[in-house]
Amino acid sequence: MFKQLTAALCAAGALAPAAFAGHDAPSSTGDREVIVEWNNLMEMTVPNSAGPTLPRGYSMMHIAMFDSINSIEGGYKSYRVKVPAWRHASSEIAAAQAAHDVLVALFPTAQANADALLATRLQGVNPIRAQLGAQVGRDVAKKILDWRMNDGWETPQSYTPPALPGVWQPTPPNFPVAAFVQAGDSRPFALPTPFYFIPRRPPSLNSQEYADGVNEIMAIGGVNSTVRTAEQTVLARTWASVNYRQQWSAIWNNITRNVARSQNLGLIETARLFALVNVSMMDGVQTAQASKFVFQLWRPVHAIQRADEDMNPATTADKTWMPLLTTPPYPSYAGNMACIGSSAATSLRLFFGTDEIPVSATWTGINGNADVTVAYTGFWEIAQQQAVSREYGGIHYHFDSTASQEACLKVAGYVFANFMRPKRD
Repeated sequence: MFKQLTAALCAAGALAPAAFAGHDAPSSTGDREVIVEWNNLMEMTVPNSAGPTLPRGYSMMHIAMFDSINSIEGGYKSYRVKVPAWRHASSEIAAAQAAHDVLVALFPTAQANADALLATRLQGVNPIRAQLGAQVGRDVAKKILDWRMNDGWETPQSYTPPALPGVWQPTPPNFPVAAFVQAGDSRPFALPTPFYFIPRRPPSLNSQEYADGVNEIMAIGGVNSTVRTAEQTVLARTWASVNYRQQWSAIWNNITRNVARSQNLGLIETARLFALVNVSMMDGVQTAQASKFVFQLWRPVHAIQRADEDMNPATTADKTWMPLLTTPPYPSYAGNMACIGSSAATSLRLFFGTDEIPVSATWTGINGNADVTVAYTGFWEIAQQQAVSREYGGIHYHFDSTASQEACLKVAGYVFANFMRPKRD
């Protein structure tokens, strides 16, 4: 097929025969917006119920887009696969087709929207170059989908905690069982195992560090807290998507989109950046989620209500205490949000070589709430705000966050050092 299409393209005068002489020809600049538009469609499609697995679909799609472009243009080591491709196949169509096929395979109800977006991207593209690019995208998408098939994330598992002080128990108001227990047995995208960078152990129940963590959350994280400010309450609710549309995965992807534009990245660089950020978030949140079922630490709601059972004289029980936010249905340590922010911010810093790039994030209000836009001086400031939001919400201790940030710096560093490296490395 490639030979026939190439001959037709040359005969039509679209390309000189020398254009296919090898991979030494200049790379096409391409339109980075093809990456952004499919990222936006993924944001519209992935269900909020995905919880810690929110970046999984993003990661699969962006890996497929990068490997498709790189199969045509070269310059980098592939993330996962490299397929035969003519140098002047359309990189944009290859990326769009790969994104289409991954998204539709994961979320069949998005077929109509995906078909329409692909058709729009095809407009004005030389049909032979488009066909060559589409074949690359289809081939790569299939290989990525095959790779992630039966990776463990779609196989729920059960967990029955022992009824002991300090050990997680189902949390109010309506979570009778633990969720996403399969994190420890699922295959990461980049790390050798989910426990490769497992966080250090949490403080013991009878320690001062533990008591300080519990007492801090008791004061600032309660639903009726008199210490928490109005600004801190909004911060807790935005990152938890309480009366705001965007999930945390969308926020970090939107930040990535905005900085790709502000720094004027090209097509393949934009594809690489989105893949780095999403894979780092996915393996980061898996690292934290898997550690939860290793350490099994109870959540603040039970630590405070049942403080008379912890054998720590520095804590005091309040049987009526409830957090501002609804507690997620899995153990506390280590913190997912802190790990996600640490991973994403570190990926962006490593990619650009600096943390100090001003960015902003917008949460769209629903149920009568006004939109919230926050300006940040750099990536780590966002990560810090994301982490502390869970403390303001009363669902995480400070030591949950610090341990996660330490571990997930390493996750992002591992991804950056080992995947999609420039070939000159």
